[in-house]
Amino acid sequence: MTQSEIDGGLKMLEHCSLCPRNCEVNRLAGESGYCGETAVIRAARASLHMWEEPCISGTRGSGTVFFNGCPLGCVYCQNREIARRGKSGVEISTERLAQIFIEQQEHGANNINLVTPTHFVPQIVKSLTIARNKGLTIPVVYNTGSYEKTDTLRMLDGLVDVYLPDMKYIDASVAKKYSNAPDYAETAKAAIAEMVRQAGAPVFSQGRQDTEDGIMVRGVIVRHLMLPGCADDSRAVIKYLYETYGDKIYISIMNQYTPMKNIAETYPELDRKITEWEYDRLVDYAIDLGVENGFIQEGGTVGESFIPDFDGRNI
Repeated sequence: MTQSEIDGGLKMLEHCSLCPRNCEVNRLAGESGYCGETAVIRAARASLHMWEEPCISGTRGSGTVFFNGCPLGCVYCQNREIARRGKSGVEISTERLAQIFIEQQEHGANNINLVTPTHFVPQIVKSLTIARNKGLTIPVVYNTGSYEKTDTLRMLDGLVDVYLPDMKYIDASVAKKYSNAPDYAETAKAAIAEMVRQAGAPVFSQGRQDTEDGIMVRGVIVRHLMLPGCADDSRAVIKYLYETYGDKIYISIMNQYTPMKNIAETYPELDRKITEWEYDRLVDYAIDLGVENGFIQEGGTVGESFIPDFDGRNI
């Protein structure tokens, strides 16, 4: 990417419309919109993360960078400490972010894993360009809730190798209720189509023993988190993904929904975990559809103890 293209991307922050919220605030002047962030990068943690899909974490770990802020703001978010204008997080420059990428590579990471990066895309583009010029060679993973504009994603073409998006909902009323985004499904569908266009069919590393199938170096894994009482919508999500993409993507069906503190006050229907029976029925549905390229989770649901400490580590 040329310097003029990088500068042009950063200029977009003056009237920010990187995400579908289209706030149009001047983040360069210190204003913040729906995401809660100005133009200054804030990140809460950088570390080798072992809890992603096997072909992402492997045995070495994924070099994960957790960014502050979020354009979506789901009511059940496990990372809400940093997603919704939290006080945690460290302000860093694009140069420091580039160095963090290099450090994660030096620590043996399989990849660089950008978590909730949408609202910092122009800065990340600059940082990745700097890091590549300094010797960054491992794949870059873009880990997102899929509330993305295709124009913003196109800025990453050639810089991101693996896309790790969510497909949270098909039903607009559910998306409105839990994420204040009735346009979520149509937005995510377009975003995932652009990700598949960029990354193409799954490609795995050769000669690596981290997992049986190696580490994904290109491709798309779409995640779906099953929510209490939303089995019909979950089936609609899986059906859409498989009928649209078949084996061109991997589908990760997640059972790790955990009720957060005080969720019962406003959303009592979300104040429980997914039952084993509910999850198994969804997995069986996916198998009956013909899904073969996928990941499922075994064992109990994930508790709050699995949420990382957002203590500014390695930032």
